[in-house]
Amino acid sequence: MALDSETFDALLDTVRRFVRDRLRPLEAEVEAADAIPDDIVAEMKAMGLFGLSIAEEHGGLALTMVEECRVAIELGHTTPAFRSTFGTNVGIGSQGLVMAGTPAQQTEWLPRIASGDIITSFALTEPDIGSDSGAVKTRAVRAKDEAGADIYRLSGTKRYITNADKADLFTVMARTGDEAGARGVSAFLVPRDLPGVSIGEPEKKMGQKGAKVADLNLDDVPVPAANRLGAEGEGFRIAMRVLDRGRLHIAAVCVGVAERLIADCVAYAAERRQFGKPIAEHQLIQAMIADSKTEALAARALVLETAAAKDASRDVVLESAAAKLFASEMVGRVADRAVQIYGGAGYIADYGIERLYRDVRLFRIYEGTSQIQQLIIARETMKRGG
Repeated sequence: MALDSETFDALLDTVRRFVRDRLRPLEAEVEAADAIPDDIVAEMKAMGLFGLSIAEEHGGLALTMVEECRVAIELGHTTPAFRSTFGTNVGIGSQGLVMAGTPAQQTEWLPRIASGDIITSFALTEPDIGSDSGAVKTRAVRAKDEAGADIYRLSGTKRYITNADKADLFTVMARTGDEAGARGVSAFLVPRDLPGVSIGEPEKKMGQKGAKVADLNLDDVPVPAANRLGAEGEGFRIAMRVLDRGRLHIAAVCVGVAERLIADCVAYAAERRQFGKPIAEHQLIQAMIADSKTEALAARALVLETAAAKDASRDVVLESAAAKLFASEMVGRVADRAVQIYGGAGYIADYGIERLYRDVRLFRIYEGTSQIQQLIIARETMKRGG
């Protein structure tokens, strides 16, 4: 259920001011420290940002998809690392639980996820399993614990797991039984404090400093059978539903970053003078700004239209993939043009453009590469055409 317009407008204005007054001034500091300040995280919790997508009965804001995307666009006006701080709680780290969790599972975990008291992560990718997500090798073997209770013993390694360094709860995809392919994959809620869970050192990344990724290692971890999400063999379907939603959220962030870059380019072009006049008066600069603005508007329209369709309970597998493909590729082009408009200054760290140029490169990879989105779009188009 959507918030009333006055309440939502107040939330959006609060987020906008938070981004402008608190987050943007800290961008260089976060880049240098590769960490989000604790006081900023506390403010995010107080604003309810960790529970944007979680039901009110569990302490969340219960935003619609359109509302969530509009908030995500505003958050895209600063370095994406800030959004990643709570992004897994809002999206891939919580939505398996929201979509497939039992009432008992939801009551146990969702209130603490919505408050930010615990951080969640989504563990699908493995060292040699990326886009072929139905081929996961992590095993979940049925067993009994010392008291005779039903458990699964999980063994394997998950790679490039966002927020793994601080996560308290992981949604883990693991293979149950002997069936090969996607039908043999099941989903589990794995608390960090179970014996056999360990986290690797955070990876050194090209961009989005402050948002950490690391390996999740599972060494014969005893997971209660009550922590399985859905039935055995439903894990892949749950993962795909989670990713469909996550792609739309990421597409909205891409729109926000593009809007930020365009605004920065317009301001810079109005001040920077060459050949006796502001470079904004040179037509080739205007062409780059025009192309960027047009693409950003198209991406915004596609994202919000798809979000509205999702809120109406329509099948948006194709549209979510298209939104993610177009928006992530679009923001890459906008960032490239921004560096060109800034010229030499665009290559210098002090201006922040090169940082955003590096930050947005990831959008074409996670939640499914652009090539995976193309396959989904083609498959769904042919399915609907048939």
